[in-house]
Parts: sequence; C-alpha cells; structure tokens
Amino acid sequence: MKILVINCGSSSLKYQLLDMEGEKLLAKGLCERIGIDGHLSHKPQNGKPVFDEDVAMPTHTEAIAAVLDKLTSAEYGVVASMDEIGAVGHRVVHGGEKFAESVRINDDVMDAIAECIPLAPLHNPANITGIEACKAVMGDVPQVAVFDTAFHQSMPGKAFMYAIPYEYYSDLKVRRYGFHGTSHRYVSKRAAEMLGKPIEELKLISCHMGNGSSICAINGGKSVDTSMGFTPIAGLPMGTRCGDIDVSILEYLAANTGKDVKELTNILNKKSGVLGVSGVSSDFRDLDNAAADGNDRAALALDMFHYAVAKTVGSYVAAMNGVDGIIFTAGIGENSASTRAAICEYLTYLGIEICPECNAKRGEDIVISTADSKVKVMVIPTNEELVIARDTKALVEG
Repeated sequence: MKILVINCGSSSLKYQLLDMEGEKLLAKGLCERIGIDGHLSHKPQNGKPVFDEDVAMPTHTEAIAAVLDKLTSAEYGVVASMDEIGAVGHRVVHGGEKFAESVRINDDVMDAIAECIPLAPLHNPANITGIEACKAVMGDVPQVAVFDTAFHQSMPGKAFMYAIPYEYYSDLKVRRYGFHGTSHRYVSKRAAEMLGKPIEELKLISCHMGNGSSICAINGGKSVDTSMGFTPIAGLPMGTRCGDIDVSILEYLAANTGKDVKELTNILNKKSGVLGVSGVSSDFRDLDNAAADGNDRAALALDMFHYAVAKTVGSYVAAMNGVDGIIFTAGIGENSASTRAAICEYLTYLGIEICPECNAKRGEDIVISTADSKVKVMVIPTNEELVIARDTKALVEG
C-alpha cells in the first residue's frame, strides 16, 4: 500500500508519499503561499528531477491537485496514477480528550476535530482544510487522523491537572495536553529496539529539541508526563517561545507597557525564548557562533536552555523513580553535539558518561554513552511521517 502523509498549515502543506512495502519514501515536498500566489517544491526519490516553481494555489484544494499532478506525472512522478495511493494520513495537532489514538476519519471525527478548535485555533482549522481538500480531489480514498496530543492521554491526573478551580477543567477542559506525541512515540519504540528490551520494561525520557521543544517521561511505553502544557508555549525556553514563566508577569507587563494580553501572548510565543534573551537569533547554530565570538547574551540563552532541559530530565527521573535511557531527537537534539554534551554534564549523578566520538556523529540511530554508563543516552532521528503512515495502514487494513 502507498500512503500519502499530509501536514497542513494555514498557508502551507508538507507531504510525503511512502510505499509501505519496505516503508520506502517515494517523494516529499512542500506547498507554500497557498491563498497568495503559490509555490511547490516536489522532490522525487527515484532519480527524477526536482520540481521547484510557482504554481497557482488559491486554496488547499488546488495545492492537493498540484501535488497529485506531480506525483503521477511522466517527468516528476513516482506512481503511474492516483489509483495507486491507497490512503491518506493527516497530522492533526489537537484531539483534546476525545482521542487517545489515531482514527479513521468520518463525519463524527471531523465534528470532534472542529470542537477542539478553541484549544488549537491556529492549527486545527488548517488540519480540517487539508482533510476536506483531499476529499474534494481524491474522493472516497480512506483518510486517517493522527493526533499530536493522543500519546499523552495516558498521563495520570496528578500530571495533567493544574491547581486551579476544578470547574475550569471540567467545564472548559483546561489541563496539560502535551504535544510532539507522534515523535515521542516513534523514538521511544526505536530506543527499545536499540536496547534490545521490551518497551514495557523500560523507563525512558525523550528530549524532542527543535525550534519547539518538549520532554516526555515514558514509563512502559506510556507517556506519564510532558513539559508542554495547555498550549505549546509551556515548558522549556525554545526558539521564540518563553517556556514556563510566572503568570503574574503578564499583568505586570500589561500595566507597564500598555499592551493587552493578546499582544503579550504573541510576544511570549514569537519574540521570546532564546531569541528574546540573546537578541541574536532563534537558531541555535547562530547562538553557538555568537557565543564563540564572545556574545554574553547568546551564551546566557544557551545556558538557560541546557539548564532547563537538565532540570526537566531530573524531575522525570524522580517521577518514574529511575530511568533506563535518555533520547535526543529533532533538529537540535539530532544535530547539536555541543548541546547534548552540555546537558549531559548536568547528569553525571545518574552515572552517565558520554563517548565524544559517538556524540560527534550525525544522521543515524546511535548510542552516545559509553559501554559502562549506567543510563544509556541515544540520538534517534525522529520520523513522524512514518508513524502516521504506519497508523494509517493499520487502520485502513484492519
């Protein structure tokens, strides 16, 4: 079965086509500036040329049509016709408390995704648009929703509840939801394979570190705590997000800047984090270079990030009463040896020792701790699209 994986934003659409026989990537690409003018970057994996040109995309329907046109074209295609695509898997950001696993999409599921729009007003409408666009172009081809939040629905109440009046949870569903669940699920399963043990016997901590970062405590294959909260702004300081702060800061800033809560929330989401502290960039590579050149604020931003990750890891060791393995994944986690080393310097109390030669490698599943390290430390490139494709195949065939 060949499965098209869709990750739809408000004006963009990322996709991959995978052949599930051998789990082989056939093509991937990105539609940008949907509703403005439109641009398609399409990359076949079979040696055919890359397509990277402007294409008119007034709506996501035209974007999907353009993707299918390239996937099936003689010059750029990887399949003979659209009939070869057996199903579509969609990344959906928020499933609230309604979805603890992936589901085949029907009218009831669409209604439930729409009901979660207040919890993810920037993401769920775009996800719905992508689903509707695929239906318009592809007809009755089966579609599956895979939720970022689903993996964390196994968290106990002591982890997901906030200490606020209970009716805010019962009536308004204010609680910790967590995100990056598809990534945490993939790397934890891969870690169990690398360690040669059943995941049910392992206590793992997954550090998904990119422009958005979250950490997840995984006990027996289940999420038991995670650093992101009601929204993705919570937890670690990130590229542009502030992470955890005292909520009274909002009132103080409003009184002293004249900005309202909406403006301040935008600043905390888009102008804070390591960008706000450093004044240099949200890109950790730029911060590394600036710190090496003597920029104290860039060095401070990096120190704050490393410290926050180490503190969170330590709290999850306590929450699970132990840890067998720590995983680094996503853009920073997979590619920044200096970040991994700096974080692990805080964790020597766990008996962790890092192999510098192993830590210097990139782009592969690898154990970077020494053979005698009491806790194994791994780098595992994440593959959320493969998880979406696997879930889609299982639901459609099952």
